[in-house]
Amino acid sequence: MQILDWIVLSITLLFIVLYGTWKTRGSESVEQYIKGGNETKWWTIGLSVMATQASAITFLSTPGQAFHSGMGFVQFYFGLPIAMVIICLVFIPIYHKLKVYTAYEYLESRFDLKTRTLAAILFLIQRGLAAGITIYAPAIILSAVLGWDLITLNVIIGFLVIIYTVSGGTKAVSVTQKQQMAIIFAGMFIAFYLILQYLPDGITFSKALEIAGASDKMKVLDFSWDLNNRYTVWTGFLGGTFLMLSYFGTDQSQVQRYLSGKSVRESQLGLIFNGLLKVPMQFFILLVGVMVFVFYQFNESPLNFNPTAQEAVINSEYAPAYKNLEKRHQEIEQEKKTLILSGLTDASKAQLQVLNAEDAALKTEAQAIIKKSDSTVETNDKDYVFIHFILHNLPKGLIGLLLAVILSAAMSSTASELNALASTTAIDLYKRNQTKEKTEHHYVAMSKWFTLGWGILAILVACVANLFDNLIQLVNIIGSIFYGNVLGIFLLAFFIKYVKSNAVFIAAFITQLIIIVVWYLDILPYLWLNALGCGIVMLLAVLIQSGSSKETGVVDIEDIEGRA
Repeated sequence: MQILDWIVLSITLLFIVLYGTWKTRGSESVEQYIKGGNETKWWTIGLSVMATQASAITFLSTPGQAFHSGMGFVQFYFGLPIAMVIICLVFIPIYHKLKVYTAYEYLESRFDLKTRTLAAILFLIQRGLAAGITIYAPAIILSAVLGWDLITLNVIIGFLVIIYTVSGGTKAVSVTQKQQMAIIFAGMFIAFYLILQYLPDGITFSKALEIAGASDKMKVLDFSWDLNNRYTVWTGFLGGTFLMLSYFGTDQSQVQRYLSGKSVRESQLGLIFNGLLKVPMQFFILLVGVMVFVFYQFNESPLNFNPTAQEAVINSEYAPAYKNLEKRHQEIEQEKKTLILSGLTDASKAQLQVLNAEDAALKTEAQAIIKKSDSTVETNDKDYVFIHFILHNLPKGLIGLLLAVILSAAMSSTASELNALASTTAIDLYKRNQTKEKTEHHYVAMSKWFTLGWGILAILVACVANLFDNLIQLVNIIGSIFYGNVLGIFLLAFFIKYVKSNAVFIAAFITQLIIIVVWYLDILPYLWLNALGCGIVMLLAVLIQSGSSKETGVVDIEDIEGRA
């Protein structure tokens, strides 16, 4: 990085922190601090919801996912528009009618305190872990750029987010996310344009798509029922819908974004805006990754994109074997380049497939050698692909801008998570269990302390995090372990009045244990855990309630009214 890149990066990040702190100073009431004074317009809600979900992991991992596996990951988001419509029709009107600060307040009014507390704790566990990962993701980037250790970077990034989140609460998160999304969109479009400009003469965008298609990178839809395949149309529409319903409807980091809306209509418009824009945005980010793949068909690429892994193996006794693999990798690259420039025919496409398979085998073999040289080094390089392209190919100034894009995404997502974690802790656990009246100022102060505490905990999680296949999948796996269960609790509350609190609490506890076992034994792809968890908790709750009613012989008047 050059001085100009440092200037662009520093000014962008400092502006966000200082603007968020200045714009939202002086929040004196709980309503102002947690719900932003209910002044947020629909477009701010939409961008804030999108920025909360689109963390640095999105812009770091998604292009690498497309580089290795193609466009199929977009199917993960197919259920999102469906979920947005359901949340607008069911969840938002109920939340606004009850004037709740958190989603879990409603569960106490419908069930009891222990059910509310259980749902809040499940949220705190999974979102607390995810907050650490959203800090860890950009730390990887700067570690590769600066050569600094990850712990130092985790502390710096976490501290920047804590400053304005503690200061301004929900409103600080929302107002800064508008600027962050503007930077993100500008940076990604510039990167996409430059990739196309860097392609050889005669390689147009349509030609680039043909090259990507010949390498199986443009397969968007998979209608198979293979449970070993994580991303299909069915996992997207079924598992994805349940995941998105859980995330946007019951996860406080998202619920808090639209609870700050001026009205039900503003909140609904904000979510519909997100539903319409999110899938095309993810498609575009994946397309950027595919274009990076095409770029590297004409330019040299490392055998492994992780610079730490490369350094470890080169300085080990396995260096000669690794260099032999690198030599063959370079030969394959040259063969593919010659093949593509000579014109793609059916025969050349078949030969390209053979070369891609051989290159993939080389990469797998290289990963095994890296692991032998240093078992602590991460061999999976998906999360390093896009940053490698940025650092080695973009002009001065734009490197700083693209790093600002990724760090802005990290800050926006982490700020939302810390804000939600603090709100849930303050309202659902601390305030609810107070026996003496406290002032508004006291609860605002405690919310700030909880924000600081969760920020520190997120930094600690980041310091012990490791790559897991790749980061974007790790976040979704963590969510899928908990989300289905929580969604089932809310659906029972909304639609099955017959079921009471004890049945729900027992069912939810058992369900969470079952889902953890299913995930640990790797019985199903993680997206299916959302539907499975939701189904199990609802079925168990109904069975337990039915058994309880038969044993006591008691019929609740509410049950009769509900069935009438």
